[in-house]
Amino acid sequence: MTHPSEETDDRLAAPTSPPPAHFAEQALLGALVLEPALAAEVDLDAEHFDNHTHGVLFAAIRTVPPPDPEQHEKDAAWVAAVHAEARPQAPGLPHTYLHTLVQVCPRRDHAAAYAWMIRADHARRTVRVHADRLAQTAADTTLPHRIEATVAQADRLGDLLDQLAGRFAPHPGSLPRTPVPPDAVAEAGEEAVDDEQLLLATATQAPQTVQTMRWLTPGDFTVPLYGSLWRCVTGLVLRGGAVDPVTVLWEAQQAGLLTGATTARSLLDLLSDPHGEPDHWGTRIVARALLHRARTVADRILAFADDPATTPYQLITGSRRGLADFSSVQARWHRTTSSAPAPPAAQGRGTPPAIRAGPVPATARQPRAGLAR
Repeated sequence: MTHPSEETDDRLAAPTSPPPAHFAEQALLGALVLEPALAAEVDLDAEHFDNHTHGVLFAAIRTVPPPDPEQHEKDAAWVAAVHAEARPQAPGLPHTYLHTLVQVCPRRDHAAAYAWMIRADHARRTVRVHADRLAQTAADTTLPHRIEATVAQADRLGDLLDQLAGRFAPHPGSLPRTPVPPDAVAEAGEEAVDDEQLLLATATQAPQTVQTMRWLTPGDFTVPLYGSLWRCVTGLVLRGGAVDPVTVLWEAQQAGLLTGATTARSLLDLLSDPHGEPDHWGTRIVARALLHRARTVADRILAFADDPATTPYQLITGSRRGLADFSSVQARWHRTTSSAPAPPAAQGRGTPPAIRAGPVPATARQPRAGLAR
């Protein structure tokens, strides 16, 4: 019968096929048990260990003063002290486990290599956690300030990548080889479609405003057709041409946008029903595009982090490139809100002020007979 004090800690039970980092943690701890003085040379903290009990053991090894090397070879007093130090945080830890660690350590002089593997695995897990939080924040419709929270989370991820970049040296082939998932199609919900239709109508009515709206791009639209129509409107404005529903209709025909589903009559009806101001609807469209880009970038980073063949530096490089894509949208969104003073809580790094509210007549939110999508 097994004595209760020697029951194996469930947190020590490795998966059927444990990852290399599990063996690296065991090997490092075994090296430290064999030569406790090495603990002072290892650049790690307990939180870097994936296995909780391994982290507890590492902290205990750091806490218990190292023994005299000659005395350590003769008795197990120091090992017993480490076990006693760790037991409160790992009640199921058997005293025999420290001897097991010694047996599975290939070479104590490779402790630095084992520590590097542990830090690399911790970096991968940490980046993954931050990317997952970015995706969840961008998708959480219950957040009162979802834009600001998303930008703040992206900043935290960027800060983490900056910190990690100094710990992992660059190498040839620094870009991830992981196939990135295709960009998710932005959801063209009723509100998004209505905003885009209202923008096209108000921009056609007030083309002078379009000249200051270069922060809005066709790719920000959830309906590709409406993005193409926006290109028609901006093209006319930039060329100094006359802008009204009929001239935009002609541009749409020249761009090949008129089909059986998109008729001249439906387009004229859409462009002739403006409500509000163009920059208000444009701001809403860019804000929606920013949230979508955050989810897309997070998915890309998660794919890198989930690929065990991705090196730490490849993960950092690929993640930084993804965040650069997000930052480009963030910069354009910030231009739409820069005229409004930022609230005190939003004055931090990279956090833009809240979205400006524009006049929204009651009729503007009524269902509209728009173009076929």
